[in-house]
Amino acid sequence: MSSTSLGMAHTSSRSAILDVIRAAGTISRVELTHATGLTGATISTVVRRLMNEGLVVEAGQAESTGGKPRRLLRLDPNARYAVGVHLDHAGITYVLANLGGAIVGRWRKSGAGSDDPQEVVTRMVGEIDAMITRVGVDHARVLGIGVVSPGPITASVGMVLAPPIMQRWADYPLGDALEDAVGVPVLLDNDATAAAIGEYWAGGIETTSAFAALYMGTGIGAGVLVNGTVYRGSSSNAGEVGHICVDVDGPECWCGSQGCVEALAGPAAVVAAAQAQGLDLGQPDRTIAEQFAAVARAALRGEPAAQEILQRSARFIGVAAQTLANVMDLDLVVLTGPSFALAGSIYLPTVEDQLGRSFFARGSHPVRVTISSNASEAAAVGAAALVLQSELAPRQSGLRIPAELMAEGDGKPVQALA
Repeated sequence: MSSTSLGMAHTSSRSAILDVIRAAGTISRVELTHATGLTGATISTVVRRLMNEGLVVEAGQAESTGGKPRRLLRLDPNARYAVGVHLDHAGITYVLANLGGAIVGRWRKSGAGSDDPQEVVTRMVGEIDAMITRVGVDHARVLGIGVVSPGPITASVGMVLAPPIMQRWADYPLGDALEDAVGVPVLLDNDATAAAIGEYWAGGIETTSAFAALYMGTGIGAGVLVNGTVYRGSSSNAGEVGHICVDVDGPECWCGSQGCVEALAGPAAVVAAAQAQGLDLGQPDRTIAEQFAAVARAALRGEPAAQEILQRSARFIGVAAQTLANVMDLDLVVLTGPSFALAGSIYLPTVEDQLGRSFFARGSHPVRVTISSNASEAAAVGAAALVLQSELAPRQSGLRIPAELMAEGDGKPVQALA
């Protein structure tokens, strides 16, 4: 076997073992052998290395079954941490996650607005430092920072095509600027993709599923995982369902096309429709997110005009979900993001109905639709998960651990999110 193959084998073994331990909570070396299909010698070698790195510790003994009691292993959740940041003009959400994926700190601050990007980055550096200090975590244990924002996005530059309100961020070297300031690795990704990663990291999604997180913040997008691996496309911008054309003669969209789902059904379109009907959305200088929240509250109170506006939006969102489900043959769609956190209960029945009636493969299997339990900060959670996985168990993008290496239990490969 070549040195490259040996390195990949070690990485895959390390990845599989780390995630089986994380998923199990506590597990013995013998159980690790059964769960991963790896040899006892490989288990012993990799576990010893993980213990030397402080990532895995012994946690007592299992109950005896007649022989020598087996020593149990577990992750040390306080061994490493990662910061996740969701950057949007309406607000910046920060989370601090430990090695086990638990959120130990969260903070929401003012958004980027129309401020100069460098000023915002300087503010972000201070806010990240303050959050870590407030939680009481040793800064030296922070592996890195994941930053996610509206797409399209590239790893080197950041936003290459920004929404109108964030035009100043187009081609701004966000990753380099932040990394230079904080001195730890910074990863960039699309917020919708990160939201899918956040949902997957939180658990409850089968590795063998074809699943999409349909994300609505101030825009609309989706992240897709197939068999536990993120489907990214050639530039990591797959899943832009907000820019599916549903009306060739429809209104112009900021992306340069027209009749897009986002232009017809996104939060800005909802707010414009509400304003046209004279709904009270508060002060005119409020952000789109704040005004969308006002429409959602009115609809939840039972105001007919607000309900009708959101139902129309939901029908377009349903078509976007159907299109994505048809193309990717999905079996699960999770509604997530700040806007669905506010109005998900209004959108859910309409999206479910659309998929139930019109999903192409409905005769073979249904598409389940749920609302995220962590919708408001799923993107930031996913940003932190990106760092944990890329730093602790790197593997090549698109490479999937074989089924025999999956964990028994929730079956998630540690690098499924690479």
